[in-house]
Amino acid sequence: MEGPKGILLVGDGLGDRPVAELGSRTPLEAAEKPNMDRLAAEGECGIMDPIAPGVRAGSDTSHLALLGYDPYECYTGRGPFEAAGIGMDVKQGDVAFRCNFTTVNDDMVVTDRRAGRITEGTEQLAAAVNGMQIEDVTCLFKESVAHRGALVLRGPGLGANITDTDPHVEGAHVHEAKPVDPNDAASAKTARIVNQFVKKSYEALKDHAVNKAREASGQKPANIILPRGAGLAPSLTPINERFGLTSACVAETGLIKGVAKYVGMKIIDVPEATGGLDSNLIAMAKAIIETLKDHNFVLCNVKGPDVAGHDAKAQVKVDFIQIMDEMVGYLLDNVDENTYIALTADHSTPISVKDHSGDPVPIAFWGPGVRTDKVMHFDERSVTSGGLHRIRGCYIMNILTQLMAIQEKFGA
Repeated sequence: MEGPKGILLVGDGLGDRPVAELGSRTPLEAAEKPNMDRLAAEGECGIMDPIAPGVRAGSDTSHLALLGYDPYECYTGRGPFEAAGIGMDVKQGDVAFRCNFTTVNDDMVVTDRRAGRITEGTEQLAAAVNGMQIEDVTCLFKESVAHRGALVLRGPGLGANITDTDPHVEGAHVHEAKPVDPNDAASAKTARIVNQFVKKSYEALKDHAVNKAREASGQKPANIILPRGAGLAPSLTPINERFGLTSACVAETGLIKGVAKYVGMKIIDVPEATGGLDSNLIAMAKAIIETLKDHNFVLCNVKGPDVAGHDAKAQVKVDFIQIMDEMVGYLLDNVDENTYIALTADHSTPISVKDHSGDPVPIAFWGPGVRTDKVMHFDERSVTSGGLHRIRGCYIMNILTQLMAIQEKFGA
């Protein structure tokens, strides 16, 4: 494709705090990353709050912000993006949930939230509940990776402001979904439908052939489905229409693919992109370069740093950053002279926290004509002296599209 192009490369959970094990350095400071440092030295840098200062961003809400959508206006829950990410047709007005295949005993006590991390037979189990009709609502269910799945409720008068059925711990009874506001009739209806779906899922799955075979081999049965994270499907203006783009997404996880698909981006599947520490990042980089032949913007999310952060494995995070640096090097060596790269994170996942934090993350813009500053290294502290200073994630697409010279002028 002719003309300027842009890449938004997001290291999931890339930001961190100083780690004693690393000599009070962050993993980015401890890693050998010549290509990220080259990008910073040749670009313009700053520190970024994905949503707002101090806000602990989720990967879904932060990616909405990074793509120019205000999550406070358009985010109603993770469910619609999870469902879209695994190929479900989510329509405005649907209520969607992320789900787990779960193991319960006869008293409805959860004994394994992930059904022994089931990896086979979930397609057959999903078929046993998909299309279920409860009152005037159709229940659409699809399996995802391993124990995960998604549920979409389609029907009149539904709301999404309900509690989860998943107790989120083992040894607890399955929860009854309830409307957060007892006077919310739409959410009360949704809660009633969900409770019936959970009950019917148990009835359909407890004696299913897949589970009988699992029990016979000493494995835990996936004998119930527990929805959580209800969200009302929003209506969003497609990103191509908003910014004048021909966009695509290279990502590993269903959630990020779901966000991208929901805003109208083409999804590029890379079989070697696993979402784990074994993911082939060079294969992802090659897919980006290939995609730029007929698209002018590619979003890419790399999950590995977040995995290491959640597991509190500092050296693993350092090692993966160095692998990601090779990916950055491949991109720098193979993009054409009209390409801009924005390198950042969707949030910090500090080793000391083992979860997302509200700490800001580094960001750098690289490409022709970018006003370079004096930053020489890409890490949380070095970039604070950069020309971008401290910005919010919602500014990224404005900065990138004006660099690409495709942004419409505001005013005369």
